[in-house]
Amino acid sequence: MVPGLHRPAYVQVDLGAIKQNIVNEMKHLAPGQKLFAVVKANAYGHGSVPVAKTALAAGASGFCVAILDEALELRRANIAAPILVLGVVPAKEAPIAAANGISLTAPSAEWLAAAKEQLAQKAETFKLKVHLGVDSGMGRIGANTDEEFLAMEKLVVDNSCFDFEGVFTHFASADSSDDRYFKKQAAKFKHMVGLLHTRPKWIHCDNTAASIFDKDLPSDLVRFGIGIYGLNPSSTPTTADLPSSIPLKPALSVESELTMVKTIHAGDGVGYGSTFVAERDTIIGTVPVGYADGWVRGFQGFKVKVGDKYCPIVGRVCMDQFMVELPEMMPAGTKVELISADPAAPNSIKKAADHLGTIHYEVACLLSDRLPRVYRN
Repeated sequence: MVPGLHRPAYVQVDLGAIKQNIVNEMKHLAPGQKLFAVVKANAYGHGSVPVAKTALAAGASGFCVAILDEALELRRANIAAPILVLGVVPAKEAPIAAANGISLTAPSAEWLAAAKEQLAQKAETFKLKVHLGVDSGMGRIGANTDEEFLAMEKLVVDNSCFDFEGVFTHFASADSSDDRYFKKQAAKFKHMVGLLHTRPKWIHCDNTAASIFDKDLPSDLVRFGIGIYGLNPSSTPTTADLPSSIPLKPALSVESELTMVKTIHAGDGVGYGSTFVAERDTIIGTVPVGYADGWVRGFQGFKVKVGDKYCPIVGRVCMDQFMVELPEMMPAGTKVELISADPAAPNSIKKAADHLGTIHYEVACLLSDRLPRVYRN
């Protein structure tokens, strides 16, 4: 999708805030513990390469991504630090990962056997760095029985095409005040690690939530994700955020401007389906952002900041535009702040997520590449 460089709408990212969030987390790490910055999904909508470079400058030791192409993007940007792909990469792509020094998640013994065959067909002698996945209760990928886990370890240790670099799991509810299931997962991971005959370089289970909510688990590294972007991982529409042990400063805002302002009259509708019908003369402003930009139709009724006024979105959000009801006549070109980086603002990313009945991760990740990213600090 082509960025809209000639349209007054963009995502602003405060790299200074990102750096400070990482510095705060670095101070919180246990002795010897390292930080891997999670920059998957275009760094949660913030821009993977600029965020990765900022993270390195702040002290990150490596990166986590979701798919192989995200790792290759970092390599093309001359980022040489370790990169772990957390998702399942097709075994046929193992040689590409090995040639680029990219670590892959091994989800099963079957996958390892297939990757071994693919590596054997290549003349290159690159070893594939692997982290064995443990399914301790997420139900996604990795071994969930002792037999499978031990079979995976044997395949990695017995075959010279592999470099046994790590073992990890992911928690389903480290961000919840109810820690019963978290403790169950932690116990299973501890049990699985105890089965190992060979200790890899990294044994890790800490994500942002496990770290900043002080779950106090042994983990060689923290996979620091949503915290990089200054957002609390426990944030949901129905419960209060858990208190973070480190300060978090949101880095993202979304800005545009009014492109047209007009007065409509009683009985006139706004948007597809005329879900808003004016009861009297009403001033309507148009903003050139829509669901193709990730500003979804569910934002109808949400208030954005126009100038210094908070104004409701009226009518359905269109693919490329949405409309707001203005309290007074304002000129075209007036600044519109869709999302504020101020966590206390009525249009913060948390408030936006609450309005949609979702989490701020989703709001940030939905922001499409048609919105240019503008960086400061």
